[in-house]
Amino acid sequence: MATRPPAQSRPSSRLILLGVLVVLIFGSIFGGTKLSDASWSPNLALDLEGGTQLILTPQTDDGSQITDSDVQQAIEIIRQRVNSSGVSEAEITSQGGTNIVVALPGEPDEDTLNLVRQSAQLRFRAFLYQAPPGPIDPQALDQALAEQEEATQEANPTDGTEGTDGSADTESAAPEEGAAPADEPATEDDAPSTESGAAPTTAQIDEAARKAADLDGDGEISDTPTTEPTSPSDQAWITEQDWYDFYTLNCTDPENLIGGGGDDPAKPLVTCATDGSSKYIVGPMEIPGTDIASASSGMAYSQAGAPTGEYAVNLKFNAEGTATFKEITERLRQPEMVSSQRNRFAIVLDSLVVSAPSVNDVIPNGEAQITGGFTREAAATMARQLSFGALPIHFEVQSEAQISATLGSEQLQTGLIAGLIGLGLVVLYSLLQYRGLALVTVTSLTVAAGLVFGTIALLSWLMGYRLSLPGVAGLIIAIGITADSFIIYFERIRDEVREGRELSAAVDQGWLRARRTVIASDMVNLLAAAVLYFLAVGSVRGFAFTLGLTTVIDLVVVFLFTHPIMRVLIRTKFFGGGHRFSGLDPVHLGSSVTAYRGAGRVLSRGEREQALSIAERKRAARQQEEAMAGAVAGSDSDSDTKDGQ
Repeated sequence: MATRPPAQSRPSSRLILLGVLVVLIFGSIFGGTKLSDASWSPNLALDLEGGTQLILTPQTDDGSQITDSDVQQAIEIIRQRVNSSGVSEAEITSQGGTNIVVALPGEPDEDTLNLVRQSAQLRFRAFLYQAPPGPIDPQALDQALAEQEEATQEANPTDGTEGTDGSADTESAAPEEGAAPADEPATEDDAPSTESGAAPTTAQIDEAARKAADLDGDGEISDTPTTEPTSPSDQAWITEQDWYDFYTLNCTDPENLIGGGGDDPAKPLVTCATDGSSKYIVGPMEIPGTDIASASSGMAYSQAGAPTGEYAVNLKFNAEGTATFKEITERLRQPEMVSSQRNRFAIVLDSLVVSAPSVNDVIPNGEAQITGGFTREAAATMARQLSFGALPIHFEVQSEAQISATLGSEQLQTGLIAGLIGLGLVVLYSLLQYRGLALVTVTSLTVAAGLVFGTIALLSWLMGYRLSLPGVAGLIIAIGITADSFIIYFERIRDEVREGRELSAAVDQGWLRARRTVIASDMVNLLAAAVLYFLAVGSVRGFAFTLGLTTVIDLVVVFLFTHPIMRVLIRTKFFGGGHRFSGLDPVHLGSSVTAYRGAGRVLSRGEREQALSIAERKRAARQQEEAMAGAVAGSDSDSDTKDGQ
């Protein structure tokens, strides 16, 4: 006996959810076209649109040899700058091991081109302060000031005869002048929030930053130290303007991870870690990168010479750097520096902090070892960064020109034609195999195509995504992925019909059986796309991205459109009655039981026989005539026999 599938949500609720999603996507694009620079069409990559190409030649000021490792490190720095500026699908390669070719799609602005042209500088700076990457939390600041005021009142109780002019309250609410507010919640550990739970506005952050940075409470943000710093590690270097910049800095914003150099080595620097995990205030430069004699990575060893089992970066300074580094380590090993946990220095490359290690011992010989849970790859990367920074390197622009699309619009049109041919074949196969169910296939593919197009256009605006020809290939393959989901679903429904289940129940029960297979199949595709995206480079990542995106959208379409629309269609006479052209005809599917006709009616055996095709009815009529003719002939033969008797 067939079992009834569990109750499911109304199809209208899922269709409404899909409609909301479509409105959000295309409404955002519409708003972007009116209020920003969004476009209804996706941005195209170099192979389809062309762009700007720069050929750079790394050169050193002292004429020293530039190795392949230096060129590769320069490429990594330029790639980080370009990616952080929001330009995607850029191609940065080495040409002959001496030149660097940078190809930027479209028409990049002058700021982006300057980022490519600028040289990178490595500097050792004094460490002053470190905090989580987000901007100041206004709510946390108000709470800290209130607690500070309460603590002050408890420590200095008044009887109402002193401090009645209110000045004492104002002074106690401000952070102490010259003191680093490290123990105050001026910067949040997590995402900033207000009392209502919403993210604070830029104006609220700016107001809170000014309140926290105005250490003397005069209402002005000063850019000069209040006292003369006694050493590069003296926090007197930090001005009110530095605190203000620090409080408003948001290192979770990729725009603040561009780097690009240009910082004044004689002044403090407010900046982010290269990975955006922290933000720093660092002091003036103490050692230039050119004082590094060599840098390498390898296993760390203890003072006894035994391996510690972790990777380390080994650093060696030249004579001048050795003397300076000895003075630095002596200063950082002072008890007050150790107790305040300021016994650190910062390695700054391209105006971003690569690392801020602590000093455990005085190093007189200029040979330092940096440890800290490095992987082998991370240690090698830092060693390359230090080696690159040891060179007084700069880039000479050999040429700068506009380049045409490497493949052109003809290849794009060919790809689109291939996609249309594939789509047509899928529709034709659906018509032949599933008849009326091809309507569901066509509408589902249309919805999927609309969502993919809108999502890519939205990502082009918000994230600078650019569609390349490999990406187009991923979209074409997605047609097959989506068709697979429909075929699985349709076959499960027809299996249920063959087993004798009513059509409406077969749709629900078939969905319960099909969705597990659809999810498993799409998860395999999504996993393959993710692995390909993270392991591949260049345009292959574009293929992996569109493949993963279309796989996710396939799940959205199947769950929010295909199944709900099937539940709607099965209520119609054409599909629910099992019309011979519906693709759900129980007779053609080999069902041996009655078929549901809708409105509480089922097809009787006689009605089902009438539902035979024309050829089948002719064949049945012919067989019936032959049977009757045989019966008449037999009757005549019997009569002749009786007459003869």
